[in-house]
Amino acid sequence: MMSLFDLLTTLNACHGPSGDEQEMREKITQLASSYADEMSSDPMGNLIVHRKGIGPKLMFSAHMDSIGLIVTHFEARGYLRFGKLGGVSPQEVLYHRVRFKNGTRGVILKDEKAEFAKLKMDDLLLDIGADSEENAKAMVCLGDTAIYDGTPHMLGAEYVVSPYLDNHISCAVLLEALERVKRPANDLYFVFSTQEEVGLRGAKTASYAIAPDYGIAVDVTSTDDVPGSDHSGTTRLGKGAAVKIMDSTVICHPQMIARIERTAKEHSISTQREVMRGGGTDAGTIHLTRGGVLTGGISIPCRYIHTPAEMASLTDARFCVSLITALCERSMEEG
Repeated sequence: MMSLFDLLTTLNACHGPSGDEQEMREKITQLASSYADEMSSDPMGNLIVHRKGIGPKLMFSAHMDSIGLIVTHFEARGYLRFGKLGGVSPQEVLYHRVRFKNGTRGVILKDEKAEFAKLKMDDLLLDIGADSEENAKAMVCLGDTAIYDGTPHMLGAEYVVSPYLDNHISCAVLLEALERVKRPANDLYFVFSTQEEVGLRGAKTASYAIAPDYGIAVDVTSTDDVPGSDHSGTTRLGKGAAVKIMDSTVICHPQMIARIERTAKEHSISTQREVMRGGGTDAGTIHLTRGGVLTGGISIPCRYIHTPAEMASLTDARFCVSLITALCERSMEEG
């Protein structure tokens, strides 16, 4: 398997906004195939990787979709109007580059009369280098999706900056853990889910079909380590894997929190607790499946979430790999 950074670079080259995750699914299928006993996808497009074990069903879910843009209208002079897929902020995407699935590239601009402080999505346009509506329609179609155009790079030895660490870094963590698990003590399901950014949709169907005994969402989480932080999160970069306590979609089961933290302590894995006042992860829908699922979360602290330049620590990601591997190799029935 590649290094975490190389995995991020590989995944970042794929097109994968909510509802159009095919390239991501195909790439992850290729990367996971050597370590899976079974693989399947469902009508929602989730990729489900099964590692057979004799213990209870343990499901990990990392969403493979990202936020993005979708073309809604063509202007006479060749500019595009667009809507958002997921949590896109007009101030944060202004003047950034994007790319379409067919290779067309563009830059986001605003209507000249729009005030930056009051900027709305309706004030934004996309310049793809077309000089007429006809030429623009020859380059992209109504309903085509675009994503941030950028590649990962390192700041120093441990910090990585890239678009879509949310949630490519969690997919990379699951892939590396899948490779490292040698003796599964649980019946393992690694789910790479779809449409999380628009309502936790993929994990809902995947968890219903799998009917896990235990579920763990793997995602990024907000940090509380930048100047002027509004304390929406509690984690810090470089301080270890984040054990989710709650977010706006889930209050994690105390037994799961205790199991995760106990396993980390036994293996000398650095952790920190995560309480997130806003946002959510696949845990929000997993724990409500059927008659209920004992659910927890393992998160990678991330700065500047949903911007084109998210930042995370590869040290934290490696701790998450070690923690997930340890949980896979210890029966959840042991308490």
